[in-house]
Amino acid sequence: MENKTIPTSEKIIPPKAHVYLEGPRGRGYELNFAFRVFSQFIKGFRTLHFVGPCITVFGSARFTEEHPYYQAAREYGKRISELGLTVMTGGGPGVMEAANRGAFENGGKSVGCNIHLPFEQKPNKYMNKWITFDHFFIRKVMMVKYSYAFVIMPGGFGTMDEFFEILTLVQTKTITQFPIVLYGVSYYKELWDMIEFMAQQGTINKQDLSLVLLTDDINDGMNHIRTYIKQNYKLKRGKRKWWLFEKR
Repeated sequence: MENKTIPTSEKIIPPKAHVYLEGPRGRGYELNFAFRVFSQFIKGFRTLHFVGPCITVFGSARFTEEHPYYQAAREYGKRISELGLTVMTGGGPGVMEAANRGAFENGGKSVGCNIHLPFEQKPNKYMNKWITFDHFFIRKVMMVKYSYAFVIMPGGFGTMDEFFEILTLVQTKTITQFPIVLYGVSYYKELWDMIEFMAQQGTINKQDLSLVLLTDDINDGMNHIRTYIKQNYKLKRGKRKWWLFEKR
């Protein structure tokens, strides 16, 4: 069988992949990257400075409007806004859109931290304010920084990444007394069994799970959040000053 050589003009050249961890590069490149990261953080601080105390809702971008988890996230958004808190999400479709929508349609504050992706992640239309980041790690910092509680809806790798990062922050006392609602008993059953097995084996502390509520009941989830907020935080209106020319 004859081997055929593809003419240079017909060769398929794959697009350059967007790689975050590329190994050692030139010093100029590394310095430029550090400045880009720094500027993204400053942009995030400026954009989110006045959003108020938030509750972040995590979940899949792939659930449609008819899906029960979409409807549940929309209800969570509504309930959070009724507490006088701001709903924060990843700013995309699916669960994120639903939570933003619940707050937005109820007259509450709705914000998002979006991410540049080649698919899925376009900003939804139910946000009062949003920002789009280039890097996941900056985005996650912002979504945790301004939040006082977290609702974890069913999701994929990204949601698992966010959930376990929050658990790690709780375990290491980086954040304390921040309630976590894990919504979807059937969806998370095997994962929760594994987490409890880890506690039995002593690789995590059972007390680290005291802030996490696994439930299928939105009322239970909101009561869990409300209890911790009332016990540990007092919402009070204050005057926040502009320090980097932020916009309300």
